[in-house]
Amino acid sequence: MEVVGRRFAVLGLARSGIACARLLLARGAAVTVLDVKPREALPPGVAELERAGARVVLGPHPVAELAAAEFLVISPGIPDLPQVAAAEAAGVRVLAEIEVALWWLRAPIVAVTGTNGKSTVTSLLGEMGRRAGRPTFAGANLGTPLSDAVDSPANAPDGLVVAELSSFQFERTASLRPRVAVLLNVTDDHLDRHGTFEAYAELKGRVFDGQTAGDFAIVPAGDAVCEGLAHRRKGRVLRFGPGGDAFLDGSDLVARGPDGEKVRVPRSLLRLRGGHNEDNALAAMLAARCVGLPAAAIREALAAFAGLPHRMQLVAEVGGVAFYDDSKATNVGAALRAIEGLDRRGVLVAGGREKGGSYAPLRDAIRAHIKRIVLIGEARANMKAQLGDLVPCDEAETLEDAVRLAARAAEPGEAVLLAPACSSWDMFRDYGERGDRFAAAAKAAGRACEGEGEVRAKDAKGGSDAKTAKGAGKSAQGPAGGRDGR
Repeated sequence: MEVVGRRFAVLGLARSGIACARLLLARGAAVTVLDVKPREALPPGVAELERAGARVVLGPHPVAELAAAEFLVISPGIPDLPQVAAAEAAGVRVLAEIEVALWWLRAPIVAVTGTNGKSTVTSLLGEMGRRAGRPTFAGANLGTPLSDAVDSPANAPDGLVVAELSSFQFERTASLRPRVAVLLNVTDDHLDRHGTFEAYAELKGRVFDGQTAGDFAIVPAGDAVCEGLAHRRKGRVLRFGPGGDAFLDGSDLVARGPDGEKVRVPRSLLRLRGGHNEDNALAAMLAARCVGLPAAAIREALAAFAGLPHRMQLVAEVGGVAFYDDSKATNVGAALRAIEGLDRRGVLVAGGREKGGSYAPLRDAIRAHIKRIVLIGEARANMKAQLGDLVPCDEAETLEDAVRLAARAAEPGEAVLLAPACSSWDMFRDYGERGDRFAAAAKAAGRACEGEGEVRAKDAKGGSDAKTAKGAGKSAQGPAGGRDGR
């Protein structure tokens, strides 16, 4: 794509907007960058763009500025705006940041999408590529913007680009041609933006759009939605799961590549927890074989990879109670997998900002694994209405209050699990901040419960009243309006 002297407006100056503007400036485009935030709230990279020749326009987005551009690049988190619609009506071509990056990517691309698991699979594939000695980029929706891959060592015929892609990024993208496209699953998510499950699924299916008969489409075996989306395109369909091309065989994970050669990895080598992570490992193994990564690199990566922050992460263990942070479980499907992955009964901390859809899919898992629920955020009343008949259900005003209530309810040998099934934006900057706050609260609550245990032991030794501090806390907890729930 020749962009020298052509006019681009880049809307939104978070990481992807800055990376895209930097890429365009390096290739001679005339770039205007816009953001509603004041200058002091913007990241340092904006000053670098200004020095490189970008015009910076802050405050409400003037329609005239957007309409004066030939191309308008919008960040994935930006919703539909009337100014964007007006610019598009005036003939401006509206693009996603990844579309611009794709103009200059020449390396084989593995595109990974799905409602859940895509960050884990992307990270695993990145680790496999690096251990194979190939220059490898792993990012896009995960961490580093795809624009930064263009001038990296990975952008070469012998390199590898692994791109995690969200439904938002598919909205304004037409140039994706992945050598391997992985669709892990599709469950209700982002219905507040996309409207219906069908519209959301169709966006996910765009990962296969540009493929030819020589490319590979990887989907879960027996998943009618994912298989249907893949079969409507031209890539060769491969499957992971029972009866597929990558599967569990007794105590081993096995992947059979396009050449028929099998890679076998003992399940005992995996450091990731839960059956859903075995599925993630199988999908990564199959994709790795499709781009020619050797068996040794695949085994080494699976043995070394301990998972990502805020994904079923053990953050504290006090008095026999394990505290798990799965703040990344921002939808019902992810929360379901987290609950089903528990190897002990537990107390669930959930809630936040709703994304559309029902919480009913959680009911069977809650019956099997959860003894009590503590709810926070905007969704708590609706969640209690849908789930409160299953187990005792409390509400809390803050995450810290919720963790204290959950810690008091949990007994040795049980767990406290943060799996919100909601976004974090009603109370936190993002799911990372929510997870960090949970970890800090878990450690504090654990220390408090340990102290209460010491009081109980002293009281029992001295023959005092059998009601312990912990027991008193339980009787007082109730809903969030009680003494410990303020």
